[in-house]
Amino acid sequence: MERMTRGVRQTGMMSSRHLRGSVVAGLLCAAVAGCGSTVATTPASVQAAHTTAPAVGCASVNQATTVTIRRTMDTVEPTHAGAVTTTQRKAAVARALFSDLCQVVAHPYTAKGPLHCPIAFGLAYTGTFYDGKRVLATFTYGASGCQNVRLNAAGQSKYSLVTGPAASAAPHLEADMAAALGLPKSTVFGPTQQINPGGPNKPAPAKKLR
Repeated sequence: MERMTRGVRQTGMMSSRHLRGSVVAGLLCAAVAGCGSTVATTPASVQAAHTTAPAVGCASVNQATTVTIRRTMDTVEPTHAGAVTTTQRKAAVARALFSDLCQVVAHPYTAKGPLHCPIAFGLAYTGTFYDGKRVLATFTYGASGCQNVRLNAAGQSKYSLVTGPAASAAPHLEADMAAALGLPKSTVFGPTQQINPGGPNKPAPAKKLR
């Protein structure tokens, strides 16, 4: 009987010590490292590396959502085609025009001789392309006389006459400008205006009179 009692007492003492050790170890783990629970965190530098910066300039053509365009005409004689301002909210239409203007300045034409141009009467379009509220680019499109484009984007200003390689690179410029304005092409440019893709000493074909 004594041996059994002593054996039980020893077992009880070992259990108490084991329990106290477990409690102390658990408290130490909780205070120091959370004991078995880990939280995955990503350093700010790594997060920044995975963040794609918004594109700028002509690289942002496919980010354009709207374009605002203002038509002006600098003439001595009064004309019914006064200032007009419109905002085109169809992204596909805005992007088509943006792409045309980028193509013109990406293939600039430098005059090496006299150019045969239609009559210039000061018709111009100025506009701004947006990605939401973020400005992507601004432009000026001289639509009368020798047509020309100036595009300001990504801190750079590029210019070209719309003739020769520049006109060939953007064959739908006039149609896309008319679509962005929501007006017939004849209203946007007038009957005497058309792009001359031939370059110097190659006048645009004259329309036949009936």
